[in-house]
Amino acid sequence: MTSAETDRRVQVLADARAVATEAANHLIARTEARIRPAICLTGGSGPKALYTLLGSPAWRSRVAWDRVHWFIGDERFVSADDPRNNMAMARSIFLDRCAPPENIHPVPTDAPDPDKAARLYERELQTFYGASHLDAAQPLFDLVLMGLGPDGHTASLFPGDKALDEAERWVVGVDHAHVEPLVPRVTLTLPALASSREMLFLVSGEAKRDILSKVMAGADLPGARARSNGVTTWLTDSAAAGRTA
Repeated sequence: MTSAETDRRVQVLADARAVATEAANHLIARTEARIRPAICLTGGSGPKALYTLLGSPAWRSRVAWDRVHWFIGDERFVSADDPRNNMAMARSIFLDRCAPPENIHPVPTDAPDPDKAARLYERELQTFYGASHLDAAQPLFDLVLMGLGPDGHTASLFPGDKALDEAERWVVGVDHAHVEPLVPRVTLTLPALASSREMLFLVSGEAKRDILSKVMAGADLPGARARSNGVTTWLTDSAAAGRTA
C-alpha cells in the first residue's frame, strides 16, 4: 500500500528471508542504471540476512561491484575492527570479498572524538557528492537502508535527541546512545538520509510489532520522521506487521 501524503510504501512479506530477498532486488534495481551508484548501509542485526544474500554466489554476480560505492548511515564510535562496528560487520559478511576497497567508505572512528569523526565523514560525503550543499534534484544516495529500534530510533537518531532537529550538517556525533551498546555514535542527519532516491526500511520479527504499529500510526518518533525525498519503502514480515498488515 502507498500513502499519498508521505509517499510511504508498505510491503508485508512472509518472513525475514523474504524481506532480505526483496531488499536485495530493490538494491540491485537502484544500481543498474547508474554510473556511480551510492548505497547507504545500516547496522544492527536487521540487515545481516540481506548482506549474506548479496555476498552469496547466486547473487553477487548481479551487483556491479566495480561501480557501486558503499557508505554507512550510522556508526558506533569504536575501532574499525571492533565487532560492534557496523561497517566491520558489513565488511566481514560481504564487502571485503566483493567490493573494491576504494569503494568502501567507513566512518573514521580513529578520530579523536565522535564530532571530529562526523565532520571528517561529512567532508568525504561532500567530496563524493561534488558539493557542500544538498540539491533536491541531485540525490546523494541511490538507496538508503534503515532499521527500526525498539524505542523507535533509526540510524543513531534517538527520540528527543537534538540531532533530530539538525538542518545544516550532514553528519553529527551522538555522545550518548539510548540502547545497547551504550557507546557514542556518529550518524547521518535526517536531511542527508532524505537525499536519496529511495529509503528502504527493513523490519522483521514479533519483537518489532508494537513499535512498528506506533510508527505507522504517526507517533512522533525518529522512525516516523525519517523519509526520502524520493520514495520511502517499508519491508516488513508478517510477524512484525501483525494487525498492521
